[in-house]
Amino acid sequence: MSIFQFLRIIWAYKNLILIVTAVAFIAATTTVQLIPPRYVAQSRVMLDVIKPDPVTGQVMSTAFLRGYIKTQIELIKDIQVARRVVDDLKWSQNKALQREYRERDSGRELDFQHWATNKVVAGANATLISGSNILEVTYTSKSPEEAKTVADALRQAYVDMTLQTRRDNARRNAAWYEDQANKTRGILFKAENDKAALERSSGIVLQPDKIDIDQARLSALASAAGAPVAAAPPSSAPSAIQLAQLDAEIAEAQKSLGPNHPALQAMRAKRTVLVQQVATERNTAGAAASAAISAARATAGLLEEQKAKVMAQRSTVERLKLMQDEIDLRRDQYNKALARAAQLNQEAEVLEAGVVPLAAAATPQAPDFPKKGLTMGVSIPLGLAFGVMIALLLELITRRVRSASDLASVVDAPVLAVLQNPSARRRRGPLLAFSIPRKRVQPKVARA
Repeated sequence: MSIFQFLRIIWAYKNLILIVTAVAFIAATTTVQLIPPRYVAQSRVMLDVIKPDPVTGQVMSTAFLRGYIKTQIELIKDIQVARRVVDDLKWSQNKALQREYRERDSGRELDFQHWATNKVVAGANATLISGSNILEVTYTSKSPEEAKTVADALRQAYVDMTLQTRRDNARRNAAWYEDQANKTRGILFKAENDKAALERSSGIVLQPDKIDIDQARLSALASAAGAPVAAAPPSSAPSAIQLAQLDAEIAEAQKSLGPNHPALQAMRAKRTVLVQQVATERNTAGAAASAAISAARATAGLLEEQKAKVMAQRSTVERLKLMQDEIDLRRDQYNKALARAAQLNQEAEVLEAGVVPLAAAATPQAPDFPKKGLTMGVSIPLGLAFGVMIALLLELITRRVRSASDLASVVDAPVLAVLQNPSARRRRGPLLAFSIPRKRVQPKVARA
């Protein structure tokens, strides 16, 4: 089919197409007049998830951010937030809503509170603005004033609900940690008393490093017993060295001096003094060596006694060490529970809900649905398209020859003449066409 054939079909069914277009326009106009308008108001909050928490200092990871945002969107549409909105706006005292509640068609078994809550839930919605952490809270209503009021109330109820939930969770967790701290404190006191009783009965006292006094004494005795006992040889005494040097000088002097020479007599007198000093030093060194040996023997005896005592007390000491380990563990648990309870109590007093209210909702000036101008404007091209489709369908069902080209496409024969139909010139236009077939085909005549 050529473009001219298509245009001839459209022109033949122009009245039908115009009628269908007019019907579509009238239907769209009637629809937008009958359907009650719906107004949408938007208010915004910013999810403060980028900066660290003021109490814990934690920052939300990217992996949990999507789930957190989805949770906040569902929370805005939650029935608890809707119930708070109904209470804040005092809908139970609104006469218009009371009248609407009495004239409702369905939900007869619901009371006003549940009906109003469901009304808020049905119109509430929230979306995250792409590329930001701003959450847009919307509410759809038949009244622009109601849409604006409820959108602001939804935002405030959501912020209050988030803050209250955070505080309630913090208080509940703080109470649990305080209860655990009290239980741990009781166990800690009992462990301390048991350890003190065992120390009193056994006489063993553990030091802060978990070593008892007898064990520390044994370590000291072992160190002392392991030290070598050394006595200086007599020849190493200072007086013995001086005596040996003086003897060498006297022997050298006797070679050149007489026996009664004053210098030789003086050296002999000095030697007599040195001999006495050497004897005294030797006696002292022997006494010191004897004392050291006696002390070493005594230390060895004390070491054996202390070792036996420590071995006898080993089981009691191990029990005391286990008790001390449990005490340390309970004390650590108690301190951690107290610290966590204090942190949660501080979090319960926080004034931030993790969301920041932004601009309030504005009263919508035009309905979001239906859009009268758009609907009526779109109905015209849609009506034209639908009319053209009907025209083409009718043309396919009842195919007609409207020009010589139509006849040539149907009959394999040349067109000889085209005759004007005088009676249909003004009414329908065209033509009578005759053709002579090349084969034995019955000639067809078509009237345009």
